[in-house]
Amino acid sequence: MPGVDIKKNDEVEVIAGKDRGRRGRVVRVLPKERRLIVEGVARATRHLPVRPTRTGGAMTGGLTQKELFIDLSNVQLVCRACGKRTRVGHTVAEGVKSRVCKRCGAEL
Repeated sequence: MPGVDIKKNDEVEVIAGKDRGRRGRVVRVLPKERRLIVEGVARATRHLPVRPTRTGGAMTGGLTQKELFIDLSNVQLVCRACGKRTRVGHTVAEGVKSRVCKRCGAEL
């Protein structure tokens, strides 16, 4: 299985699904499952029951938003230099492999 070119804290744009066109920061990547979590994308509402705390403090509960995993094929990396969606290329300079933007050639 090929490696994953998208890493944590990269900016990506969703290219398929109900959140198509949205951009966000990658929070978590699962390379073996080829899935990732993007901040502010693929949110689901969860209903939490009201439960008192042991110390008698504030009670928790209500509606919360939870970010779900989306497939790696549904996002594309955004270049920091040109600000556009791009594919990822690789170069080796002085024995160090780095990711580069296929559009402008800038290092990612």
